[in-house]
Amino acid sequence: MSPQQNPSRSAAKERIDVSYDYAVCAWARHFNVSEKRVKEAVAAVGDEAEKVREHLTRTGAGSGSGSGSRERPAA
Repeated sequence: MSPQQNPSRSAAKERIDVSYDYAVCAWARHFNVSEKRVKEAVAAVGDEAEKVREHLTRTGAGSGSGSGSRERPAA
C-alpha cells in the first residue's frame, strides 16, 4: 500500500498570521522578501498564502536582492 496524503491538510489553505512576528519572519524567508513586503501583501490581498505569493510575484518579489548581478561576471 502506498502512503496516503492527509486530505484535510492538502485541502486546507495556508494562512499568514501577521500578528506573530515569528510567522511573518518565516513567510518572508519562504518568499525571499522582507517582512514589510509580507505585511503589505497581506494588507493588499488577505492572509491566504497562495494569494500573497501571487501578489508578490506580480509586484516583483525579490527585486533589489542583488541576485541578478551575481549571475554574470563583470566584463
